[in-house]
Amino acid sequence: MFHLAQESNEDWWEVEALYDLCFAPGREALSSYRLRDGVDPVAQLSLTARDEDHILAGAIRFWPVQVGTDVALLLGPVAVHPTRQGEGLGGFLIRESLRKAKELGWHRVILVGDAPYYERQGFQRLEGVIMPPPTNPDRVLGVALTDSAWDGVVGQVKPLNQT
Repeated sequence: MFHLAQESNEDWWEVEALYDLCFAPGREALSSYRLRDGVDPVAQLSLTARDEDHILAGAIRFWPVQVGTDVALLLGPVAVHPTRQGEGLGGFLIRESLRKAKELGWHRVILVGDAPYYERQGFQRLEGVIMPPPTNPDRVLGVALTDSAWDGVVGQVKPLNQT
C-alpha cells in the first residue's frame, strides 16, 4: 500500500536523489530536460509515493510545454526505487497522475520513453511532434486525456514560456 501526496519543498532533495539513483549519470543532459529549464513543474501533478514506513518508493513530475500552438503536459521523470520495482508502482503513479491531470482540465500528455511500457498506459507514438534533438522520433509518445486531443496537433515541442 502506497500513500500518494503532492511533492513538497521538503521532498525535493529526496526525490532528486531517487531520480539520480534510477537514471544514468548525466540525466539532466537529455534533450527533454531543455524543456524543463527555467520552468516550474506542475505542482498538483508532482507526486510522491511513500510506503507505510514513510519511505519514498516512487515519484513523478509533469511540466507544461507547447506543441506547435497547443499546450500539453510533458510527463517525466517517473521513477520507482529499485527495491520497489516490479510491484506496479510506476503504472499506478502514471494512471493516478493522468486521472488527476484530466480532472485539472489538461487535454494531452507527451513523453519520451519506451513504447512497450507506456502503451500499457494508453500512450501511442506521435506523428509530426518534434522533440528537441537528439530525440528518437519512435520514442515520442502521447496520450489524449479528452477525445481527439492530439488530432491535428503537430510541431516543435517548446517550453510553455518560450515562443
